Amino acid sequence: MRVFVDCDPGIDDAVALAYLAARPEVEIVGIGAVFGNNSVDITADNALRLLELYGRPDVPVAVGAARPLVQAPRLAAHVHGGNGLGDVELPAPAGKPIAESAAELLVRLVREAPGEIDVLAVGPLTNIAIALGLEPRLPELVRRLVVMGGAVRAPGNVTSHAEANINNDPEAAEAVFAAGFDLDLVALDITMKTVATPEWLSDLRSVPGERAERTSAFLDFYADFYTGIFGVRQCAMHDPLAAAVLVDGHLVTDSFEAPLRVELSGGLTRGMTVADLRPRPGADDRRPARVVTGVAEAEFLTRMMDSLR
Repeated sequence: MRVFVDCDPGIDDAVALAYLAARPEVEIVGIGAVFGNNSVDITADNALRLLELYGRPDVPVAVGAARPLVQAPRLAAHVHGGNGLGDVELPAPAGKPIAESAAELLVRLVREAPGEIDVLAVGPLTNIAIALGLEPRLPELVRRLVVMGGAVRAPGNVTSHAEANINNDPEAAEAVFAAGFDLDLVALDITMKTVATPEWLSDLRSVPGERAERTSAFLDFYADFYTGIFGVRQCAMHDPLAAAVLVDGHLVTDSFEAPLRVELSGGLTRGMTVADLRPRPGADDRRPARVVTGVAEAEFLTRMMDSLR
């Protein structure tokens, strides 16, 4: 499996990269960094550091969009720490970002190997939208797109209706949802139910080796934030669950298909992910996405732990 990862590392982005990097059958063909959990210069630098930590230092990292298409950027230091990795310091990377932008790298790779590369997008969708502008055939060239984002039947996490990745660039997300990708959406509907439990976090602390120790330190910071939401010391596994949906599709136990749109103008609902749930076939001419609503949580957490051993 060949995978391009568009991300904004970010603690849960880091754990998603660990999940992919541990799998010998997965070739990470490139990383596109985008603003979101921190500024794009920091997320790109974090991607380089994480690839070295997780044993994939040769993967090219490209710097992408520094801001949304329309609105001002919003960052999430209160969730991910000042450096994006829970204020855990990793060694400075030996490598540097490549000269191409993230959108240019993605377009070049899928043109060279049409229908062979999956895209995992776990940050704002700005880079993917820019790539669409460079190559309108992108939905035909990409094999499958898995997006972590949105809140369909669940509350938002940055507003009452909007999830962070979609809300960080609603115009980009709407362009991507309209483009016709073979698209899986891993939204808050499932990621807020799929959590690293206190017991799982405790077990991780006992796993020897630098990758487990550093990841445990990232997640300690993350759990501090989520304790205020859950009332228990645990944390949602947003991005690693999307990585698992991509590479271990059998973990999905329930889903539904619906066309997706993003609300762009509502005063209270801007950034909301709207699924057309009408039962009439053909009522909406937009290609339906698959919205994941159930996963084998225990097996996912076991696989996540194994990736850090």
